[in-house]
Amino acid sequence: MDLTYLGHSCFLLVSGELRLVIDPFITPNPMAAHVDVAALNPTHVLVTHGHEDHVADVEALVGASGAVLVAPYEVATWFGAKGVDSVLAVNPGARISLKAGHDEASIRVVGAVHSSTLPDGSPGGVACGYVVDFEGTRVYHAGDTDLSMEMELVGRMWSPDLAILPIGGTFTMGYSDVPAAMDMLQCREVVGMHYDTFPPIAIDQEEASRTVERAGGKLHLLAIGSVLETQH
Repeated sequence: MDLTYLGHSCFLLVSGELRLVIDPFITPNPMAAHVDVAALNPTHVLVTHGHEDHVADVEALVGASGAVLVAPYEVATWFGAKGVDSVLAVNPGARISLKAGHDEASIRVVGAVHSSTLPDGSPGGVACGYVVDFEGTRVYHAGDTDLSMEMELVGRMWSPDLAILPIGGTFTMGYSDVPAAMDMLQCREVVGMHYDTFPPIAIDQEEASRTVERAGGKLHLLAIGSVLETQH
């Protein structure tokens, strides 16, 4: 499984023919101006909640690729009313299977501690995260969330090989919370997200890395457009 960072909280996860884009916020993000959105060609687009900085490119991506949109119920129905045809509405607790060709991923929808409002002010329901189980690799994308006991449950039931965690603070947990999250998740390898895009979530990257290393973990702060090849 290859993971490409597309800025903010957006990632492309590729395993065989499966191409999952999570929380697409690319074209409005000047830091991601070099990302070729047209080349992403996802089979599925996963959304954790309704805020603009997580859904901005949903319609463009789904419209161009015919991807299936997976999103919390209120977010899914909002996009359905806007003409997005292939929509799978979920909420925390859902277990779903995503397929493309001969490849398959098992998805568990889990809770996140965060608000959710759609760009026009409509309520977005509850925020969520996703545990994505490819063959041989399990990835947890936490979405926007505070440090939460939900992570204890994820670690006990579906301990991930790789945890994608928000680290910018202000609107989510910060990097100082990562050591506790690693303990709960039983995972020592973390990819940071939701940092440095806007001034309120700017971080000291060197201190963030030291904080995680002192706790026995590894924090990947990926350049936008770079690929992390998992070894699991």
